[in-house]
Amino acid sequence: MKSKDLQAVFHGLDVGEIKWDEPLSKHTTWKIGGPADILVTPRKVEHLQLLAKTCNQNGIPWYVIGRGSNLLVRDGGIRGVVIKLADNFSEISVTDDRQVIAQAGRSYVSAANTAIRNGLEGLEFATGIPGTVGGAVMMNAGAHGGETKDVLLRADIVEKDGTIQTLHNQDLQFAYRYSILKDHPRIVVRATFQLRQGNTEEMQEKVRAWKKRRQTTQPLQLPNCGSVFRNPEGTHAGYLIEQSGLKGKTIGGAQISDLHANFIVNVNKATASDVLALIELVQTIIQKNFGMTLIPEVRIVGEG
Repeated sequence: MKSKDLQAVFHGLDVGEIKWDEPLSKHTTWKIGGPADILVTPRKVEHLQLLAKTCNQNGIPWYVIGRGSNLLVRDGGIRGVVIKLADNFSEISVTDDRQVIAQAGRSYVSAANTAIRNGLEGLEFATGIPGTVGGAVMMNAGAHGGETKDVLLRADIVEKDGTIQTLHNQDLQFAYRYSILKDHPRIVVRATFQLRQGNTEEMQEKVRAWKKRRQTTQPLQLPNCGSVFRNPEGTHAGYLIEQSGLKGKTIGGAQISDLHANFIVNVNKATASDVLALIELVQTIIQKNFGMTLIPEVRIVGEG
């Protein structure tokens, strides 16, 4: 759909803040990405419902982003509507029956810390995952031996026709870094986590130890997306890349971190093409050296 036609569809529509031709490099942790035809930041569930219904009725493609971690947007950007769910959609509450209920845009780290402060155990693993609750549900995010599927009770989602449905844990068909939402995109509205009683001080001590280790082993001071590749069964992607002598390898403005080989960092105005070239190089060499296919964990979207 041409820009003028999109403007006609969305003129006067109450769906939140709208930005046209918005560079997505402003909205990703890699600081990389071409423009979105439309970037919408809704504030209410009703905004999401109207967005979904409008896009569905007019054949307009849509894509949801959170805080832009674990995301590589190609240099040509994304056609149609990009829906951003971050601080604009981040309410959270704690119930008497040990449940944490968070909107999709809530920082997963913040949701975990809220649970810890309330003496609720089970989400500590999420303190090292720099994404949103909605993204965590979509990809079954995990770390430190824990995964979203271990604690998620249910998720409320907006269907393409704008209706709201509740999907319970088993409905989402969780697997390693996977839920059914990856194959059948819908918009996560909120998630309910069932936790258990824990000791706040003990949980905080464990989280501090994890944080200290991350600070010494990961290039957190440079723009990155977190781990680029999934870990093959029985080994670690970072180990394979390091053993292949690829630490520090640079293409354009992108570099395989010399601190952690499963991180690619933006060292000098990198483009998505730079990052993709490094990803392909790593895959080729690891296949040659170890006979293994490294699968990207990062989502790669948009036009080249």
